[in-house]
Amino acid sequence: MHIHILGICGTFMGGLAVLAKQAGHGVTGCDANVYPPMSDQLRAQGIALTEGWEPRQLDLKPDMFVIGNVVSRGNPLLEAILDRGLPYVSGPQWLAEHVLAGRWVLAVAGTHGKTTTTALLAWILEYAGLRPAFLVGGVPVDFGVSARLSDSPLFVVEADEYDTAFFDKRSKFVHYRPRTVILNNLEFDHADIFPDLAAIETQFHHLVRTVPGNGLIVANSESPSLDTVLKRGCWTPAERFGDAGDWRLGATDSSGETPVSFRSQAQGPLRLALPGYHNRLNALAALAAARHAGVPVATGLQALARFGGVRRRLEARGSVRDIAVYDDFAHHPTAIAATIAALRDRSGSARILAVLEPRSNTMKMGVMKDALPGSLAGADRVFCYSGGLDWDPRQALAPLGDKAVIRGDLSQLVDEIVAAARPSDQILVMSNGGFGGIHEKLLRKL
Repeated sequence: MHIHILGICGTFMGGLAVLAKQAGHGVTGCDANVYPPMSDQLRAQGIALTEGWEPRQLDLKPDMFVIGNVVSRGNPLLEAILDRGLPYVSGPQWLAEHVLAGRWVLAVAGTHGKTTTTALLAWILEYAGLRPAFLVGGVPVDFGVSARLSDSPLFVVEADEYDTAFFDKRSKFVHYRPRTVILNNLEFDHADIFPDLAAIETQFHHLVRTVPGNGLIVANSESPSLDTVLKRGCWTPAERFGDAGDWRLGATDSSGETPVSFRSQAQGPLRLALPGYHNRLNALAALAAARHAGVPVATGLQALARFGGVRRRLEARGSVRDIAVYDDFAHHPTAIAATIAALRDRSGSARILAVLEPRSNTMKMGVMKDALPGSLAGADRVFCYSGGLDWDPRQALAPLGDKAVIRGDLSQLVDEIVAAARPSDQILVMSNGGFGGIHEKLLRKL
């Protein structure tokens, strides 16, 4: 089958393209912005890319057009597909029908931590010799790729709650029909498509409805919204993790080891290079899901001690004059606070200079602006890029006083960060986009 993917440079659609190619399908694709690193990864797989949405791409005559959720009505290529009555399908549906069918799907859902937890779970299964197939919304260091097909019956997938396509407004994850599912947490997000938290809870309820009775739901016991979801109906055994759960963490000792217990039975120490309580919870969830797939907890703990991390999740980008620059994907206030706390956990008393680009659709709408001062309170200095915002971050960040600097010019922002930095500082850059290459700019200026 030849498929042509609209929106191929997105993390999910790019991973789907790699899986389709590895499965023996012909794959081409297009996007509005074809640029590295995704363009390089796709071309390395022999996938031809077209920049833009010109209807002449119909001349490729694929068997199926796979439509990403970035594509809306009015897109010229989509309109041409519809006018001619050509076959099309969403990315999640194509994945479910052509890759996931017949496999044991282990899905990782939640507002935060999906990418890291998916990578942790895939790595545990890999370490145990099970060679899982996977699709991760980032690049795990231990694999070097975001997606891989294998002959294993196990498939680990990052299960996003964002909508599926222009014609299917259900969350992506309702297509995957997992046997094992992790519900990492649940908060309000994606204000561009969900009116309120209750609407997201309904989508998670739909996901729970798809899990079979011989499956397993691994759910965070510290998330009230997940309690609400499970109380609406649950037909599958559930194991909870966290303070009030079946799976619990003890106190981390001076050597960095954290005791793990399951239903009051000691399982062994967790040793994880990733800092922060949220990452230890991610690891706990991955242990539980891997156990359901047959991996002994002791083996899982050994794997976690060797986990190399995920790119763009507190990824060290370089150090100049003893000033370190980190890159992180955090863009929700809860994730911002957790990332700063994790870096504090690692760096101790060193100053943290938080650099934020409020770039997600939810952030651009200003829905969570009032929560930003609290989420950034753990940083010693805050630098915020205001370009492209319809709300005033100066007003929103006023509670931080002189600690916050807001600039709409990226070059000026870089200059002010460099002027403020001093040896031993930790510069933490947080954005869900490329942020104008700010990491390299900072390292060069420093």
